Amino acid sequence: MTALLLPDLLSLCRAALSGVEALQAAAKSQVSARVAPKGKIESALVDRHQFPLHGFAWLSTYVEALRQMLAWAERLEKTGRLGRLEALMLQALFGEYLAQIWGGIALSQVEIVRPQDMGLDSKESHRFFTPEIARLKREGNSDAVRMAIAELIRDGHHFGDAGLDDETLTLTRDQMRRFAEDQVIPHAHEWHLKDELIPLGVIEQMAEMGVFGLTIPEEYGGLGLGKMAMCVVTEELSRAYIGVGSLGTRSEIAGELIRLGGTEDQKRHYLPKIASGEILPTAVFTEPNTGSDLASLRTRAVRAGDVYKVTGNKTWITHAARTDLMTLLVRTDPNDKGYQGLSMFLAAKPRGDDANPFPAQGMSGGEIKVLGYRGMKEYEIGFDGFEVAAQSLLGQAEGQGFKQLMATFESARIQTAARAVGVAQSAMEAGLTYANERIQFARPIFEFPRVAGKLAWMAVETMAARQLSYFAAREKDSDRRCDIEAGMAKLLAARVAWANADNAVQIHGGNGYAMEYPISRILCDARILNIFEGAAEIQAQVVARGLIAGRN
Repeated sequence: MTALLLPDLLSLCRAALSGVEALQAAAKSQVSARVAPKGKIESALVDRHQFPLHGFAWLSTYVEALRQMLAWAERLEKTGRLGRLEALMLQALFGEYLAQIWGGIALSQVEIVRPQDMGLDSKESHRFFTPEIARLKREGNSDAVRMAIAELIRDGHHFGDAGLDDETLTLTRDQMRRFAEDQVIPHAHEWHLKDELIPLGVIEQMAEMGVFGLTIPEEYGGLGLGKMAMCVVTEELSRAYIGVGSLGTRSEIAGELIRLGGTEDQKRHYLPKIASGEILPTAVFTEPNTGSDLASLRTRAVRAGDVYKVTGNKTWITHAARTDLMTLLVRTDPNDKGYQGLSMFLAAKPRGDDANPFPAQGMSGGEIKVLGYRGMKEYEIGFDGFEVAAQSLLGQAEGQGFKQLMATFESARIQTAARAVGVAQSAMEAGLTYANERIQFARPIFEFPRVAGKLAWMAVETMAARQLSYFAAREKDSDRRCDIEAGMAKLLAARVAWANADNAVQIHGGNGYAMEYPISRILCDARILNIFEGAAEIQAQVVARGLIAGRN
C-alpha cells in the first residue's frame, strides 16, 4: 500500500494523536512523581532523573510534531492543496514517530529512551496502543510509502507545500530564494574553503532587502514583520549557506534586546542603524568554562564617572571583529554572584580585520579556528579596562542583564530552528542531486531503494521540523509565551539537520568525505546547530521542566 485513502488517513491520525497524547500525560505523571514528588520541581531530583526527564521532553516534542503536521495537513485540505505527496508525508511521519515512541526515541546516537524509562511498564504503555496507532505503525512508513515519496521529490522541484497561506510570506520567500541562488550558493563553498568572511557586498544587498530590520518596528526604520517572516527568510538564506542565514541572528538579538529593554533614546539611536545595516552587532555573552551557566559569568564592569571599565574574557563570539556594536553581558555587582548581578551594555567598538581584529584600547583577542560555520568567524576576546559609556547601559538600569537576555531567547531559538531547517533542506537537495547524477551498475544510485528511502525520510522529517518551527513562530507572533515551543523546534530541527547531512554524505560515498564537495561543508555546518543557542541537553531541560511545571 502506497497511501491510505485521504479521509481515512486524517481520521486515523486524529485518533492516533489522541492515543499518544494520553500516553504523554501518563508519562508526565510518572516523571513528575520522580522530580517533583511534593508538587515543586527539586533540582537534586532533576539531576538524578535527567535521562527520563529529557526522554519526556523528546516524547513531548514528537507529540507536538505530530500535532503540527496534522494541523498542517488539515489546513491544506481546507484549501484543496493537500496533494499525494503531502498526504504521504503525514502518513510516514505518523507511522515512524509512533513506532519510535513505543519502540525507542533516540536522544542521541548512543541514548535511546523507551516508555519504561519514563515509568511506564509494557502493560501500562500498551494500554494506550489503540487500533489506529497499530495500523499507522504497521502501514504508515512502509518501504512502498517511502518509494512513492522518493519518486514525487525526485526532480528536485517540489518537496511539499509549506502551507504559508500568506502572500507576503510567499513573495518574501521567493525573493530570498532568488537572491540566495544568484549571490550565495555559487560562492558559499569557496568562502568556506578559504575560511573567508562573507563579502560586505553581500551584506549590503541583504540590508537593502530589509533582512536586518525584518522584525524591527516600522517607527524605528524596520519592516515591522513577525517571527514567521523571520523563519521564512532565515530558512531560505541558511539553505544557501548557514553563515548568511546567521547574519540576521545578531541583528535580531540586538534589535530584540533594545526594543524590549532599551530606553526610548536608545531605541531611536540604534534600531534604525541596525535595520539599515549601518551598524553590524555581535552578541558577547559566553565566557570560558561557563557555557550555558550564565549565572557564573565573571567579566566585570566597574563604574568610573561617565564610563564603565570592563575587565575579563569572552569566547565563542561570532562575527566579533567586523562589527560595530557589542551586546555585552557583564557583572556590575561583585557581591551578587548570581543572575541579579549581571547587566547588559550596548558597547560600541571599531571594526577590525584579519590583521588587527580588535583595534580598540583595552580590547584584544584572536580567531578560533572551526570546522564549519565559518563565514562570520569565531573569536575569543580579552577586556582590560575597556571603556563603555555609562549611557550605553541597556535601559539605564543595572542588574537587569539576564532578565533582558532571557526575553530574547524565544526568538533566538526559533530563528536557530529555522536555520536548521534551511541546512536540512540544503543537505537533502545535495544528496538528491548526487543520487540522480551518480551512475553505478549502469543506473543512477537513486534507483537503489536504500538511497531513495533515505531521501524520502529526509523530506518527511524536514517538513515536520519546518511545521514545528512555524508553530513556535506563530505563537510568538500572537504574543504568547513560547519557550517550550521554541525549545522543541530547536531540539528537533537541529537533529534533523545533522541526520540529513550525515545521510547525504553517506549517499555521496567517498566523495562526501572530499572537501571539494559542498556536502562536506554542510555536514560541518549542521553539527554546530545541536550546540549553540543552547545545546540539545539544555533544550530538553527547558522543555521538560516547563511542561512538568505546568506552563503548557
